[in-house]
Amino acid sequence: MSSTKTGLTSISLVCVPTPDQDKAVAFYESLGFEKRTDEPFGGGYRWIEVYLPESNTGIALAPPPPQGGPVEPAETGITLTTNDIDATHEAMKEVGVDVDAQVSRMGEPVPPMFWFRDPTGHTLMVVES
Repeated sequence: MSSTKTGLTSISLVCVPTPDQDKAVAFYESLGFEKRTDEPFGGGYRWIEVYLPESNTGIALAPPPPQGGPVEPAETGITLTTNDIDATHEAMKEVGVDVDAQVSRMGEPVPPMFWFRDPTGHTLMVVES
């Protein structure tokens, strides 16, 4: 694999803070993610990573900040891909995911897409490949 002039080679993880890691794991597993890492670290915290089965890029379900401040819902910028946007949208609605009411179709070159929220309220996007 070729690297940049800085030595960077890939994106491995995106960190998403969550106040309830177990609830977040259950949510992402309901979407087809698999938990690959769940390790304790300082101060009673856990480092948890979930991945889609065929993906090398994961989501780290990070504990709240040590200062104990609230975790505010955010637009994560995370974009997931599907081959059938309508089927994915319907399947996510059926399992109770907080998804947009309908798929957004803006026309070329923008792919059909919709947004959904995880249990913390963070927003992620799904696009059709």
